[in-house]
Amino acid sequence: MVTERGLQVLRAIVQDYVDTREPVGSKAIVDRHAFGVSAATIRNDMALLEDEELIAAPHTSSGRVPTDKGYRVFVDHLAELRPLSGAQRSAIASFLDDSGDLDDLLGRTVRALTRLTGQVAMVQYPSFAAANVTHVELVNLGGGRMLVVVVTDTGRVTQRFAYSREEPSDDDLAQLRARIGALIVGSSVRDGAERIDAVLSGSAPAATGIEAMAHPVLRVLAEELEEFRQDRLVMAGAATLARRESDFRGSIYPLLEAIEEQVTLLRLMSEMVADAQGLSVSIGRENEPFGLIEASVLASDYDAPASGARVGLLGPTRMDYPTNLAAVRAVAHYLTRMLEEDENGR
Repeated sequence: MVTERGLQVLRAIVQDYVDTREPVGSKAIVDRHAFGVSAATIRNDMALLEDEELIAAPHTSSGRVPTDKGYRVFVDHLAELRPLSGAQRSAIASFLDDSGDLDDLLGRTVRALTRLTGQVAMVQYPSFAAANVTHVELVNLGGGRMLVVVVTDTGRVTQRFAYSREEPSDDDLAQLRARIGALIVGSSVRDGAERIDAVLSGSAPAATGIEAMAHPVLRVLAEELEEFRQDRLVMAGAATLARRESDFRGSIYPLLEAIEEQVTLLRLMSEMVADAQGLSVSIGRENEPFGLIEASVLASDYDAPASGARVGLLGPTRMDYPTNLAAVRAVAHYLTRMLEEDENGR
């Protein structure tokens, strides 16, 4: 069994190793921390921590470094979140306040978070499957080209082009708007997508007339609504992995691959269990099913209209967990507030 002082020694080892990148010895602990005991006593505490597999020696006769299990005990029981400074909070506010639509807001969110932490930042798009389509607009741009605009009650707006072989008249556009509006406006994204799929699968495209113009518009709408239903990540800071390559014992390729493909990270983030504060952490070998055994993932829940999602960090296991968790939580709270204000302002 590890004593209370032994756990505080573990805290000191984690903090010093994160700060210095060097294995931590008993003399360094005595010099840097006020335990009031001898180096020999600290060595005994360290031996017990090693027996419990909370620390390990990377080299013979070296100091000790935390193991994945040691980081887990530190995060669960010993880490105290460090509140962000006023300057850091002001930086978040100023960076996000001028954002435009949701895409811009989430892009700014990950850029702000990676600047604060020096880690890879990621944010999930909220799931819009339960959102309702409130408006569909068609704009004739000439030459058979139409701009298709979709608006939901969550504030998401998308614009895509549809192409018709015939030039639509004003009456044609009015008929198309009415037909499409009756099909999906007021319906959830999920139901609207299913209705459009049923129409497209039940009839072949006509050669001329309104039906011929409707078919490409419906195909574009089907693609847009399907995209609304898909989980996606916005990410920033992948270059930080190269700067921190010495923190990884092996190749950083699995992390770069996960960043590129996103599916693995989306699944990992969705399976992480949050604590009472909405924070979740997955460390090292806990990520083995996802091929990320040398990485840690930190996440915080945030709320969006009709949905919720997570904002988080990806980096090496040797990271400043208290500061990074505080940054993730602060950014998540600010993101929630901005989305709420946007919803209330409509």
